[in-house]
Amino acid sequence: MESPKINIAVEQLTFSLFQRTLHPELFHIYASRKLKTEKYEAVIWVTGCTHVVSVFTKNMCLTEVVSAPGQLLPQRGLVERFQFRRGPRSHKCNLSRGLSYMTDFQVEKMSRNLYRQSHLDLDRFARNRGVFVKYPALETDGLQPFCYVDFEARKGELHIHTFAAYPDKVTLIKTQSLFSFH
Repeated sequence: MESPKINIAVEQLTFSLFQRTLHPELFHIYASRKLKTEKYEAVIWVTGCTHVVSVFTKNMCLTEVVSAPGQLLPQRGLVERFQFRRGPRSHKCNLSRGLSYMTDFQVEKMSRNLYRQSHLDLDRFARNRGVFVKYPALETDGLQPFCYVDFEARKGELHIHTFAAYPDKVTLIKTQSLFSFH
């Protein structure tokens, strides 16, 4: 399997929100998880140090994508697209048919020790929940790239927390998304 792109500037990463499903053939999927509740189903893909989350209800689909440069993505169904920047950012979207969405994310430059400790803490936490993918073959100066997607599936909402680590930049990108069904 192809190695993920990790030696990139954070500003090159793109956040996209689609009101449609995306085909798995568009991505290199390193891990996946499916969730099902009474109100919705969700599919989570770790696509390197990036991710795709698709949430399906009876009437619609909403897909969140964090992608590396060069990732081919369609224009059809695109609701929002923007580049990551240092510091925090928030986005809200109220869609028809009983679904609302909001996300917050933060780009955090770290010390090497804090990066290493975050990796250890998240790896330990992930043993009991979520999806954690490490890329030891891409280690840089003793620091591994990784992607961790944690989720909490509740009856009327889905919480997604992601942590994507870029060792060459000693940077962690954190996202927190809420899909709410009313």
